[in-house]
Order: sequence, then structure tokens, then C-alpha cells
Amino acid sequence: MAVSANLKRLIEAVTPLFAGEAEVFSTYWESPRRNRETDKLWILRQARKEVWDTPLGDPRGLYVGPLEDLLAVFPKIDIDVPRAVILDRLEGLYEEFSHYCAFADAYDALCDDDDEKLSPSLLRDVPDWPDNSVLRDRRAEIKDEYGAVGERACFFTEGGYCTMFSEGMRLAGRGGADDLIAHACAKVYDDEFGHMLKGIMGLESDDLSQADWDLLTGLSVELQRLRIPMRNSQMSFPLSDDRVSQIFKGDIEPVRFDFDKANL
Repeated sequence: MAVSANLKRLIEAVTPLFAGEAEVFSTYWESPRRNRETDKLWILRQARKEVWDTPLGDPRGLYVGPLEDLLAVFPKIDIDVPRAVILDRLEGLYEEFSHYCAFADAYDALCDDDDEKLSPSLLRDVPDWPDNSVLRDRRAEIKDEYGAVGERACFFTEGGYCTMFSEGMRLAGRGGADDLIAHACAKVYDDEFGHMLKGIMGLESDDLSQADWDLLTGLSVELQRLRIPMRNSQMSFPLSDDRVSQIFKGDIEPVRFDFDKANL
């Protein structure tokens, strides 16, 4: 797919913010405030996101909602709904549940024998953290207000260019909790990269107006800016408020967007 000026502008607008999210993780790994309890906290929160958060803000979560939708559409398979569509949804469910399993395994391995192990039901009752609620609610608003363009922005910024997973994979070989985290992140990375591409694949053939492109870029920047404080609080605040402000002002080297991996 050719990279148009508008698509290039979209990517250039968010890659500094992708780098900001990556810096949250790289700073946390070496932070003196990092310990087993802070690791358990962020993994617990990530596992919660893997079950109950969705790119478009569906309150039913990543599994219950799609399963209910599949049950409702089952009588229509190969009548109104092609079987390939159902297969794609089932493959997506498998991927998402495997993500939960990867982080739940890492969390359980960090627990003492008398600690309660993770389950989707337990995670449902885990209090959400405020910055994550802000991001999730804004996603839902954007979907409702801006339709297809809003959905594109939500998918494109889902996972923040997979920086949690790419940065987590760098911990491999350090032993202990670091190897557990690296293993979990490696399981998730490729799937999440594909999810991010849902926001941009086919954009060149969608015949978007310039106003649509401007809106998509603005919404993507807005959502990615919300992701940095969300991740910073998830990871027990490895970045200072001053550093977050500097990132928002552009004082950071952008990540290199992998056009080859994205088949762009």
C-alpha cells in the first residue's frame, strides 16, 4: 500500500507519543521504586484490561460481548453472515483470551501460595484506575460521536504501538520476574500489532475527505496523549509530571514506525 501524504502525517503526529508510552516502561524496568508488589499491581491491571477493556468501549468486555453477539448471529451464518466472518471473530476471541492467560500466568507466578489467583470474575471486581477510566470513556464517546473515523482512531491507538510488549520483550534473559514478563509480552506482541493496523489498513481506498483525515489525526493524537498518563499510573508513576509535560511538548525522539512489518 502506498503511503500518502495524509497517512504519513497521521503516523508522524503520533510516533512521538508512542515513544512517550514506551519511555514509561523502559523507565519503570530500571526504577528504584519497582518491586514485586508494583509488578503484581501493573500486571493485575493489564490482565483486567485484557478481559474488560475494548478499543470501542463496549462495557461487556472483550469476551462476553463478542460471545453474546455470536450467539445472536448464529442462525444467520451462511444466510446473511458469511462463515468466514464468524471464523475471524472466533480467531479474535482466541487471541484475546491467550493475552489474558499470558499475563495471568505471570501474575500467578509472582504470588505466594496463599495469594488469590487471577480469574476474569475476580478482575471484574478490581477497581479501575482513574486514568484508565478516562481513556476508556473517551473511546466510547469518540465512537458514538465520530462513527467510522472515530473507530479508526480507537483501533490505531489501541496498545500504543505495542510498546508495552516490545519493551517488555527486552527483559528476556534477566531471570526471575523479568523473564516471566518478557514471555507474556512476546505472546501478545504480534497480535496487538495486527490490531493496531485495523485503524489504518484500507485508509487509502476509503476515499476520506481532507476533513476526515484531519479529524482522524486529531482524534488519534488525543487518544494517544491519554494513554501516557494511563500507563504512567498503571506502572506506579516512573515518569514525573514534568517529564510527561515535556513529552507532550515533543521533547522526545519519535519511534520508528515499521512500514515493512505493517506492509505499507
